[in-house]
Amino acid sequence: MPYEIIIVLFITLIVSLILSVIFKNKEKKDTGFVFSYYKLSYRRKMIRTLWMLPIMVISLMAIYLFVGENLNEMIMASIFLLLIFLIQFSYNYLKWKKYKKNSNNF
Repeated sequence: MPYEIIIVLFITLIVSLILSVIFKNKEKKDTGFVFSYYKLSYRRKMIRTLWMLPIMVISLMAIYLFVGENLNEMIMASIFLLLIFLIQFSYNYLKWKKYKKNSNNF
């Protein structure tokens, strides 16, 4: 089972890297609905990250109820996901503020 998780994570990272490179110098959308995360501005990425918090909490509760993992594993998974959430939110916030500061100078 751990090999399957590693394979899924590896594929996810590769796809994410490819999409990041494809959309690197493209116009970013700051208004309206955009399905692709990579087409969003940093401000919109931050907002989408905030929207994912309740979904993450509900998902963790559903996993605990239906899969029946022990409490220690659920706490470790929750801390891991919260840490990733905070890193992603902080990164998008800092990039948004940096972009906003640089665009006001011109």
